[in-house]
Parts: sequence; C-alpha cells; structure tokens
Amino acid sequence: MTTSQHPPFPPPEPPHGAGPGSGSGGTPGTDNGPVDGPGSSGGHGHGGGQGRGGGHGHGPGNGGGHGPGGGGHGHAHSHAHGPAAPVSQHLRKLIAAVLIPFATAVVVGLAVLWPGGAPAHERTGVGFDRQTQQATVISIEKVDCGAVNASAPPPTGDTSTAEGSSAQQQADGTCKKATIRVDTGEDKGRTFTEIVQPDQSRQLEQGQEVIVAYEPSAPRDLQYSVTDVNRRLPMGLLAGLFAVAVVAVGRLRGVMALIALAISFLVLNFFILPAILQGSNPLLVAVIGASAIMLIALYLCHGLSARTSVAVLGTLISLLLIGLLGSLLIGWAALTGNTDDNTGLIHGLYPSIDMSGLLLAGVIIGSLGVLDDVTVTQTSAVWELHEANPAMGWRGLYRAAIRIGRDHIASVVNTLALAYAGAALPLLLLFSIAQSSVGAVANSELVAEEIVRTLVGSIGLVASVPVTTALAALVVSADRPGAERAASGSGGPLARTGGRGRRRKR
Repeated sequence: MTTSQHPPFPPPEPPHGAGPGSGSGGTPGTDNGPVDGPGSSGGHGHGGGQGRGGGHGHGPGNGGGHGPGGGGHGHAHSHAHGPAAPVSQHLRKLIAAVLIPFATAVVVGLAVLWPGGAPAHERTGVGFDRQTQQATVISIEKVDCGAVNASAPPPTGDTSTAEGSSAQQQADGTCKKATIRVDTGEDKGRTFTEIVQPDQSRQLEQGQEVIVAYEPSAPRDLQYSVTDVNRRLPMGLLAGLFAVAVVAVGRLRGVMALIALAISFLVLNFFILPAILQGSNPLLVAVIGASAIMLIALYLCHGLSARTSVAVLGTLISLLLIGLLGSLLIGWAALTGNTDDNTGLIHGLYPSIDMSGLLLAGVIIGSLGVLDDVTVTQTSAVWELHEANPAMGWRGLYRAAIRIGRDHIASVVNTLALAYAGAALPLLLLFSIAQSSVGAVANSELVAEEIVRTLVGSIGLVASVPVTTALAALVVSADRPGAERAASGSGGPLARTGGRGRRRKR
C-alpha cells in the first residue's frame, strides 16, 4: 500500500457519477465503473482534478478510481490479483488442430480393433489356466510323514543337497493332514484331504481360506488341490486404505485420479488384453490403448486446458520415441519375448501372437505411468514460473524449468531401474548363486529383456523433460501479444475486459 499525505483542507470530492468537479491540475476524464485490469498503480485513488463519474479499480492501475485526475493530492491502495497465464484463442486453436485429429484416430482405432471379449479355448489345467474355486480349511491333524509318504523312495541320508534334505524331512518329520471344504461351484460343501509336508513354504491353518484347483479328468480323490491362499480381504482393505489416503490428501483431484485409475484398468482388461488374444498386432493395440488411457487420465485429473494439452503432446512424443527405439533394439538384440513358463503357455495356447511385439507393448504401457508424472510436472513448473514472472521469455522459462527437470530425471530413472531390479530379484539371486559373470548375466535373454525395458523406458523419460519443457515455454511465452503488453502498462481498454477477481482462461 502506498500513501501520500492529505493537505490540511482537501477539496471536496464530487459524488460518484456527478458532473465536472473542481480541482487543481486536473484533466477531464471518464470512468465507467468498477473494472479489473492491468495498470501501474491502481485501486481506489482519490485525486483532485476534473473528472466525471466514480469508480474503483481492482488490480494494478495508474491512478484508477473515483475519476482520474492528473495533478491533485490523494491516496491510493492496491488490490492486485496475481497475473494469470492466459492462452489466446489462436494458440488454443493451434493445439486443438494437433490433438483433435489424434484423439479422433484413437477413437477410430478403439472401434476398429475392439475385440468383444477374449476368445474361448479348452483349459489345459497348467499354471493359471485351471478352474479354481474358493475353499476353507476346516480341520488340521498331525500325522507321521513316514506313514503318509510310504510310496516315496527312501532317503539316502545325504542332506548336502536340497533334494536329499527334503526327502529326509518327509521321512522323519511330522506332516499335517488338512481337511478342506469347497465353498463355491457345483461341488459346494464337498470335502477333501491334503497332506502338507513339513518343508513346504505354505503351511495351512484351521479356518484359513484358500483357493483350490479343480481337474475334472482326474480320479475323484485327486480332483481338488490347494493352489494358493485367499488374500481378498487384506488386499481389499489395502485398496480401501489407499483410496481413503488419496481422497483425503488430493480431495477432488484424488477422486478424479481414482476414477482415471479405474478407467485405465477397464481399458486394459476389456480392450488391450482381449485384442491381443484375438490376434491383433500387440504394438498397435498397445499404442492405441495407451493413448486412450493417457487422454482420459490427464484430462480427467488435470482439466481440459492448454496446460494439460501441452503435457499430452509431450507424453505422445515421448511414447513415439519409446516405441521406435524399443522396436529397433528388440529386433537388433533378437529378443523373442518367450522366456518363462507363462509366456511359453501363452505361445502354446495362441501361436499367432507376436511375442516380441507383446514385449514391446509391455515396454510402452509400463512407461506410460511415469511419463504422465514427468510431463505434467514439467508443464506445471513452466506455468508457475510464468505466473511468478510474466516478463520472462521462453529461453528464461526453459532454463529455469529444466533445472527442475534435471532433479526429476535423476530420481525417476533411479526409481524405474530399482523397480525392475526388485521384480527380478529372485532371478538375480539365482545368477549370484551360480557365480555367473556380469557379462553372462546381462547376455541371457531373460535379463536382457529387463535391461532393454529399463533403458528404453529411461531414455523416453529423459527425452520427455526437455521436449515437454520446450513445448510449454514456447506456448506460454508466445501468448503475450504486443497490444496486450501495451494495454497492461497503460491501463487501456484491455484492462476493462475481465470481471472482478476472475482468472483468465489458461
């Protein structure tokens, strides 16, 4: 607030909207009411001079309020509202010209490749391809392992190997005889027994809920077997805790984020997976599905604005780079994508699926979530820097925001590498036990897949920072036309276009 001293006997102030008043050193002027707009010193200024009409101006102004006067005495105080980062109609049209055709192509791709459900096949009874039911352990009885394992070969006494140690425990230890009741399906209420060896990693307890596999072609006593523990309750509670935490901290944004997460899983479950099983090109399906997830998630969480659109453009460019680089390296390194039992089972059930294309699709989808985080952060950084200093040009904005991006790159790349390493930790332990050299480990296809996945995704993440930052800086800095800047300095007609306290459209 700036204040100047009043004279001992100030001249009378004309009423608002009255005719010419007297004052010293004034010039005629007109003020048509309250306005918001840029200027240089604004707000409720009282001054001597000739002027018509009263009014008061919010925002920086040059003597706005109660009739402009040139020479009198008065006081002024400012009600400045921080400058928004407006986006002009021209730039909005330019961004729309790029994104609308892209969004249209995504919708058309979804319609053309929509699978209508996964194709049916005869169950193999292997791995995940089994019929399962829910069941409960109703009783546990301790029995002698030697009696229940009478048909097993006698142990040799050599416990130096894992097989010898296990055989000795099964011969001398105490086993559990579990009685299990089937709770779902056609055989609901049926019971069966299962022997739990003392060296098994999963030990059953009375009252425990389990998942059992059903094989109709097996003898009746062997049709059911325990395959896993029922974890629905703890997993459901954890998901509920996560949702509560997101909403409590993020509020409306948190709710939108949860809705976007649900939509992402729907796209994955009802489009990406069935379309690949139907024989569509995995890379094409992944690009269209990831693009749909990106558009829905970003606009739903961050609003339909130029800021979000710039983040979408940065994410799209980075995804294209990841796709091209991944396709080149997967082919060059001769990665088949068929490296474990699960991928082998998929290839056996659906021989038409391109497994290397499936690997590339996984790289693209896996990189999307982190890409969204990086591009939105960089775009927001540029917008906030512009609002803090609207006079900063695009080079200054880029240099300031890229310093934030460098910190982001360091943390994100490390996070991505550790995430893949954590997922492959049992495999890395096996190589460590075998005392394999680093070169031999990296050369194996199972590890080479993870290396390519990590490095390709990391290159895309690194590239997304300068690309998105440059796009955001160019859009923001190009949105300050000369006429608008001149008006902001003079408090001209453009200053009267906004409403009180209203931020202009971004």
